[in-house]
Amino acid sequence: MERSKVKAFRWWFATLATLAFLVGSIAPAGAQQRRSGTRAKKPVYFTVQAGHTMRVRLNEEINSETARVGDTFTATLVDPVYSSGGVELAPQGSALTGRVTNVQRAGRKGQPASIDVQFISLRLPNGRRSQLNGSLTDLSTSSASSDNEGTVSANKTKHRKVKFIGGGAAGGALIGALAGGGKGAAIGAGVGAGAGILGGRLKKGHEIKIKSGTEFGVILNRSFALPKYGAA
Repeated sequence: MERSKVKAFRWWFATLATLAFLVGSIAPAGAQQRRSGTRAKKPVYFTVQAGHTMRVRLNEEINSETARVGDTFTATLVDPVYSSGGVELAPQGSALTGRVTNVQRAGRKGQPASIDVQFISLRLPNGRRSQLNGSLTDLSTSSASSDNEGTVSANKTKHRKVKFIGGGAAGGALIGALAGGGKGAAIGAGVGAGAGILGGRLKKGHEIKIKSGTEFGVILNRSFALPKYGAA
């Protein structure tokens, strides 16, 4: 009887020793994993301040006769976006998504069509996405102008409500800057400022056809932050 008890005791002792060894070998590995996890570097984010203007190129046509509130469209970033410290955050070719927020068809007495838009997101070539709060704006800094390639610009200001408005030959798109509800600048491809589009000289206003490839500005209403850009 005593011999069987000794054997049983030895068996239990050996089993416990084996379990202790296994637990001891697993625990350091788990601790090492936790330590390595705490050492993993978090990405450093850099800020693009509100008021920054991005130059973009429209990817698909927007037409006041077919556009509806809530429709989305995309535009491509023409120039890279940098933080205030000069760190590249969004390279050329990044995609912005815009949304139509209001559509007004052309009316009588020269009232042109108008389209209000908002820009809501940014997608980088490496797949990273960021929410955005941006509005349509012009590109030039001194005088209203336009060229033969569909580039749209006007006197720059961040405090005016800017929208697409109809006008010009073949329904060319204009950007109208309306300050405090008054009549402001209106220019577009093939049309100079002072064309009288907002002056009620036309019997019927123009509809809008903003062609793919038209360039314009997107001004940030709020700042946003991204890590330094790196290809995936």
